[in-house]
Amino acid sequence: MTGKHTAAIMGQAIALAGHVEYAKDAIVSKTLLDKRTGTLTLFAFDAGQGLSEHTSPYDATVLILDGEGTLLIGGRTVKARAGELVIMPANVPHDVRAEQPFKMLLIMIR
Repeated sequence: MTGKHTAAIMGQAIALAGHVEYAKDAIVSKTLLDKRTGTLTLFAFDAGQGLSEHTSPYDATVLILDGEGTLLIGGRTVKARAGELVIMPANVPHDVRAEQPFKMLLIMIR
């Protein structure tokens, strides 16, 4: 993404958790950077929301910004709280669940 939004945040400090808002019964995502070599995407999950099981050909890194998220990685449950980082290995099935509202930054490096 090379649009106005990405350009507007380049070269300045931003408060990540405040850069995406919760929405009732929804998942909100906001792409901060989309390049051939990788992406940065913010997510806000309302309680009960999630991303179904899938795999990625690349390692996926999640930084929890607010609340607590539940990840299922290769059949193992991982709970992560604000300030914690989880690396999900490439080609291993994983999902993301919000038992309570939480926000995360997804970092994908190809």
